[in-house]
Amino acid sequence: MIQGKKFVSPGAWFSMIYPSGWNEFEDTESSFLFYNPNQWTGNFRISAYKEKGANASTFGKKFMQAELKENDTASLIRISKLECAYSKEMFEEEGEYYVNHRWITGIENVGFECTFTTIRGGKTVEAETIIQSLEIRKENQKYPPEIIPVRILEISIINESFEWVTSIVKKQLKKDFQGVEEDLNKPQHIMESGQFTPKQKEAWIAFGIAVCVILSNEVEGMEWMTLIDGNREAPVLVYQSTQQIIDPMSLVWSKLKRGQHCDILDEYKQIIENL
Repeated sequence: MIQGKKFVSPGAWFSMIYPSGWNEFEDTESSFLFYNPNQWTGNFRISAYKEKGANASTFGKKFMQAELKENDTASLIRISKLECAYSKEMFEEEGEYYVNHRWITGIENVGFECTFTTIRGGKTVEAETIIQSLEIRKENQKYPPEIIPVRILEISIINESFEWVTSIVKKQLKKDFQGVEEDLNKPQHIMESGQFTPKQKEAWIAFGIAVCVILSNEVEGMEWMTLIDGNREAPVLVYQSTQQIIDPMSLVWSKLKRGQHCDILDEYKQIIENL
């Protein structure tokens, strides 16, 4: 089995394994970017295209064959079990020469476009290993819950939720919310004000995320991860020493949904005690 970090695409179309020293970085809306920030060996980008309908099962193969037909520089190669249309192009930037390697491949109803931009003479083995690990995830198949490295999508959710809580604390209480333990009484005051109903799920989850941000700031060894569980894809906090999972949704909204009172300071203290 290929070793590394697992990535499951938003919407759970496909999964892949990328090198342990690499991270995901923000890119265009339609592609995902990965590279090693400490020892750069190249930028790996991947885009996926999914087809539905009666003839969808052959879309991936036709996607690859279309590239061979339309791109005169593409040649048919094999990476493990995958047939790929491969081409490359060299370019210059600020006096340095780079090569953009491109693989077009497909699995059943999903087509993939993968590129790896590296310095001239750079090896492509890391990119090919990622491509070798590609798997599609079928809609009618149930997969067990997974915790994977936090994705850019969930980082955005964390940041947006924290900014929203900061904004509403500032607006309602005329106070700052800086993400420290002493701040916990501020969102608690707003939660008890009655301006949000239990049906306003996103607001309550945002409060839970804010509590987890404070935990990550105050407790060493906390790391944001992404939970993939059926249709749910969400940020969770994991205490690395014990692999204990703190789910922002369970902290606040799940309790309110059951008609229970939620004291986030008490929740916070219980988490600290149980670490």
